[in-house]
Amino acid sequence: MSERIKTFREFYQFYLTEHSKMGTRIFHFIGILLVFFVIGYVISSGKERFLWYVPIFGYGFAWFSHAVIEKNKPATFRYPLWSLISDFRLFFELLIGKQKFTGIPVPKKTEEI
Repeated sequence: MSERIKTFREFYQFYLTEHSKMGTRIFHFIGILLVFFVIGYVISSGKERFLWYVPIFGYGFAWFSHAVIEKNKPATFRYPLWSLISDFRLFFELLIGKQKFTGIPVPKKTEEI
């Protein structure tokens, strides 16, 4: 992608094409799920020293899946905020069934947040 993306709607469409394989979606889902578990543990235990696991789980699982499964470069470096928002959006869309884990065709249009 050589042109700069101007809207989140455009970015999320691009994001979905970069996360089209089932393995990539599973690894992203597991990474974000572990992020929530770590945050919950830190809140319930008061052990802030475990917060360093958040970026390891959140980015580690995602970057691994891009390198090994999807064989593309994560958009995190070019669009850090939109990429982070999209990770959580995809997580919740997978959770409620709006998106599927299987390698499905990406829809033509996505809704605004």
